[in-house]
Amino acid sequence: MNDITTTQPVPASFLTVGLSLKLSLTLNGQKGMYGSTLLGWKDYAWLVCEWPLQIGHGTEIPVGTACTVSYLHDGKLVGYRTEVRDMLTSPVPLLFIAFPQSVEEMHLRKHTRVSSCEPVVLERLDGESGNGNSASSKIVGGLLQNLSLGGCSVVVPQAPAWIRPGTRMRMEFELAGLGHVTNLTGIVKTADAREGTSSLGIEFRFQEMEYIEYRGWGGSVRQAIEQWTTQKATDSLPLQ
Repeated sequence: MNDITTTQPVPASFLTVGLSLKLSLTLNGQKGMYGSTLLGWKDYAWLVCEWPLQIGHGTEIPVGTACTVSYLHDGKLVGYRTEVRDMLTSPVPLLFIAFPQSVEEMHLRKHTRVSSCEPVVLERLDGESGNGNSASSKIVGGLLQNLSLGGCSVVVPQAPAWIRPGTRMRMEFELAGLGHVTNLTGIVKTADAREGTSSLGIEFRFQEMEYIEYRGWGGSVRQAIEQWTTQKATDSLPLQ
């Protein structure tokens, strides 16, 4: 598991101009995560950052709106809960948020791994050996248990014989709230069978034939998975 620590913020130790921020807040009853850039701060008073383009500069953000700020720093996911203090729309769109009283730090693996519980379809690629010649013998359903940018863990009931370390397959699954991933290549790295089920460790291979059907978000499958896992990891920070 990732270790989480709480620290008292020292501005020079965790803030730099140009730092890429993720702002998570609820507008019009809908929670979203938006990218921004830190432009400056007043010690123990406020931070000032770019108004996120995704929100739209005509959108009203009430003062006092709760907000979670997060960013990556030295292999850690850092975050804190705060609120919107003020905003400017001209001459430059700016957002002011309260300075943290404390921050949470989560030491990450090489890739952030978060829990999931989504159905997944695995399809054996042509050329992999298997039993039977029917199309159904190439496809099996499972449950996505966790996900990272590097790969995932999948539980498969009654796994066919062709699922074993080294097997290449195509994957299809949902990134809840973001989009539907199709045709993502994966390679089985581990296969642990027990009590009638198999737990698979699968490593992703990007830039082959994968694509995603988006829900209001653009980018590649790799970017989508990175966005989704970062947001889930941020949500898991036990910030007060």
